[in-house]
Amino acid sequence: MRLGIVVAALLAASGAARAQPCDRQAFEPCQACHALTRDAGQKPGPQLAGVIGRPVAGDPAFDYSPALQAARDNGDVWTAERLDIFLADAEAMYPGQWMGSPPIRSAKLRADLLCVLGGR
Repeated sequence: MRLGIVVAALLAASGAARAQPCDRQAFEPCQACHALTRDAGQKPGPQLAGVIGRPVAGDPAFDYSPALQAARDNGDVWTAERLDIFLADAEAMYPGQWMGSPPIRSAKLRADLLCVLGGR
């Protein structure tokens, strides 16, 4: 019985944490190259609206590196977990990809970005 109460409390707490609004400022440095809305037009980087769940190299209007095209052809899909790894060190994950930003070492910043990219 006690275990059930503890589990229920933990689940409620995690749900409350997810209900928090995203820190949208985390995306500000990314805006120079990426957009979050489909009507924003093309920028130097791929469109990120709906990126979670989309195939890697899945923006048809963007010319991806051969490394990311190969990942798409391999069936890779952007999940929150895959994006977290990519943001932590894109070059280590997909050597030869063209994104010029440095690795994001802060787990909190990556979590904030994933929140924004997830549309919450």
